[in-house]
Amino acid sequence: MDNDFLKNLDASQVREIVDSVYPQEFPAGSWVIREGDVGSHLFVSAVGELEVVKEGEVLGRMTSGKAFGELAILYNCTRTASIKAVTKAKVWVLDRRVFQQVMMRTGLKRMEDNINFLSSVPLLQNLNDDHLTKIADGLEVDFYAPGAYIIRQGTSGDSFYIIRSGKVRVTQRIPGESVLPESATVACRRPGKVAEEEIRILEKGSYFGEQALLREECRTANVIAMAPGVECLTLDRDSFIQLIGDLSELREKDYGDESRGVTRPVTAPPHNVDAEAGESEYSHIRLDDVDVIATLGVGGFGRVELVQYANDKTLSFALKCLKKQHIVETQQQEHIFSEKKIMMSVRSPFIARLYKTFRDSKYVYMLMEACLGGEVWTILRDRGWFDDGTARFYTACVVEALEYLHSKNIIYRDLKPENLLLDTTGYVKLVDFGFSKKLGASSKTWTFCGTPEYVAPEIILNKGHDRAVDYWSIGILMYELLTGTPPFTASDPMKTYNIILKGIDMVDFPTHVTRNAMSLIKRLCRETPAERLGSQKAGIQDIKKHKWFQGFDWDGLRVRSLTPPILPKVRGPTDASNFDAYPRDVEVPPDELSGWDLDF
Repeated sequence: MDNDFLKNLDASQVREIVDSVYPQEFPAGSWVIREGDVGSHLFVSAVGELEVVKEGEVLGRMTSGKAFGELAILYNCTRTASIKAVTKAKVWVLDRRVFQQVMMRTGLKRMEDNINFLSSVPLLQNLNDDHLTKIADGLEVDFYAPGAYIIRQGTSGDSFYIIRSGKVRVTQRIPGESVLPESATVACRRPGKVAEEEIRILEKGSYFGEQALLREECRTANVIAMAPGVECLTLDRDSFIQLIGDLSELREKDYGDESRGVTRPVTAPPHNVDAEAGESEYSHIRLDDVDVIATLGVGGFGRVELVQYANDKTLSFALKCLKKQHIVETQQQEHIFSEKKIMMSVRSPFIARLYKTFRDSKYVYMLMEACLGGEVWTILRDRGWFDDGTARFYTACVVEALEYLHSKNIIYRDLKPENLLLDTTGYVKLVDFGFSKKLGASSKTWTFCGTPEYVAPEIILNKGHDRAVDYWSIGILMYELLTGTPPFTASDPMKTYNIILKGIDMVDFPTHVTRNAMSLIKRLCRETPAERLGSQKAGIQDIKKHKWFQGFDWDGLRVRSLTPPILPKVRGPTDASNFDAYPRDVEVPPDELSGWDLDF
């Protein structure tokens, strides 16, 4: 509980994790962790003394009760320092797979319990699964000490409660009767407390205060927590109406065909043609038909080259070349296939097209639309920060792209300025779908992925996540476009995650960021996913209708009649001058012949 990251887990998860650790002993002088190694375990020191060594220099010492190496339980990472046993030492070890199983199991169980609790409430029985899942996501957990009044008779209330653990007493005042103070005698009747009669005791799974979801009204009884205390799931009426709408109007609805009237509206922009409509117009092009002109970008998996079609010099493409051996070593085969499948299935003017894929003994290739205006990140770096109008235009392009993806139940999960490219006209297109995933209508996914500065709290805490992570990242992107740096940033990923968990309210906004921009960022970066703008009843329309976008011409953006804030200089189909210069790739990767890519 002293660890900045682990203290965010709830008590039941901590108990399961404590049950899952195993002891390991190290003789004096041996290494617990070596700098540069790939790690998959968290350690907690139990006995003995350990020292932290980085690049040969001793940074400090640790005795019992310290957790270290916690980044490794989130994902595959290289150790940034070594830990050496100074004396004979014993540590507790937690394996990443076990941690992720515990988090997933407890998360799914909690969600299932919450939905079961909700569906037992008569008032909510007619709501469909999508609504119940949303409400379950929006529930807050509150703890009440023994004797605490959760509800007082006569006060007005707007919250609904479900008991997750413990018991409560329900009492009512009896009109006209009063109780004597304990010290009073019959001779001196002073006014005492009003008498309370116990009506019933409620236990785990029971609920109370449900009428508050319909209207604000005076509470008709007291509800008092009993020993050893009570944990309640709570939902207030405002949150309920934001998520679902007015319950009294929903109750009359028939949840058959009419449910379309209440489920979250997803308006796929009218200009999009569905992807399944026909083959790519460049299906005849072969790998041998293109010549490399320049390198547009370099990453861990390979490179993106600007290539020209030999039979028609006016045609150029971006060719993403991914090293097969590296893909196999990092077990990313499924991700690569998922990226191909998703990109082939989308058609939006705000998303870069994938036309065709190839493979040989060393690489798999993706032949893509070339966006020669350069990365938004490069322009932002050179300018420092963008004014309101520029940031608004780029954010609007992103909102359009995400609205389209979400309408197809695809979450993107890798929003950042590096993945936004300008086409020759200055409009933004989303690229790099390596982290995107197709979800069921109200399901969650559990894989840790994303860029540290852009990762939402529920991904860090392994709670399971959905499209709300994309709304969070719009807020982070807006802040970075308007200021030049993301709101949460630190010297290493774990520090960044701990700052993210402290929340957006701890972040300072420069004075040039307008009040409306700040309001939208804070509403997109709410800690609870269900409270984020975009996740509520009106869906992504809530973002479009926010004051920061007041007067913005969304229709003009869709039909591309708006003048972009920055018009890139592109002299022709082979002009790579808007990208940083990269040296040619001289390294030849080894062959990879396992055959995983036969269908690529």
